[in-house]
Amino acid sequence: MAQPHFLCMLLFLVLSSATACDRCVHQSKASYFSDAAASSGACGYGSLALTISGGHLAAGVSSLYKQGAGCGACFQIRCKDSKLCSSEGTKVTLTDLNHNNQTDFVLTSRAFMAMANKGKGQDVLKLGIVDVEYKRMPCEYKNQNFAIRVEESSQKPYYLAIKLLYQGGQTEIVAIDVAQVGSSNWIFMTRNYGAVWDTSRVPNGALQFRFVVTSGYDGKWVWAKNVLPADWKIGVIYDSGVQITDIAQEGCSPCDDGNW
Repeated sequence: MAQPHFLCMLLFLVLSSATACDRCVHQSKASYFSDAAASSGACGYGSLALTISGGHLAAGVSSLYKQGAGCGACFQIRCKDSKLCSSEGTKVTLTDLNHNNQTDFVLTSRAFMAMANKGKGQDVLKLGIVDVEYKRMPCEYKNQNFAIRVEESSQKPYYLAIKLLYQGGQTEIVAIDVAQVGSSNWIFMTRNYGAVWDTSRVPNGALQFRFVVTSGYDGKWVWAKNVLPADWKIGVIYDSGVQITDIAQEGCSPCDDGNW
């Protein structure tokens, strides 16, 4: 059972290290993947990644990936060549880790071309790498609740692995507890990698979850009271019944919005 004083300390440590100023505009470079599927790796989304934001996906450097906590984050990104690129740019979802520190992002080719002015997509693609500016934006899933997918590695009743999907707002999930519905005997889960969490102490019966959700320097508990049925099955996506829509509260000095 997760002890209250431990959970309070965990929440304090998480919030004290949370990133404020996420919405500031940052200057960097971006390149693109030649294979769209290559951008869905480190977060564990697999083929589901292509359904998240119309294939507008990105791998981000470690400071954006945040050891998996940044998985699912949304960013507005635009290239700085005004002759080729639009002032609006495009919105991308982070689904992978970029190991190349020469650029903050590696985009799918679809997202890379979406930064271009009309008819200039191929010209931008030919550049291969471009100067960009970007800022974090809230993710919006207006008609889709936060969801949990039971992973194929799960082995009922001994082991449960779940993947988090459709995490809205400008948020990060940094802790998860699971319990039998109606029970207060909470068991903490561990981030396996990316958006995948697991536990080898699986409660019996139908399962409820609670999440520590941070936004900027602020955070809170979110309860999903009846998510997995007693006969939960691998490969199935279960609706949590809640939507996460929090917007990050800034805890830093005013920053340049890049006229965005």
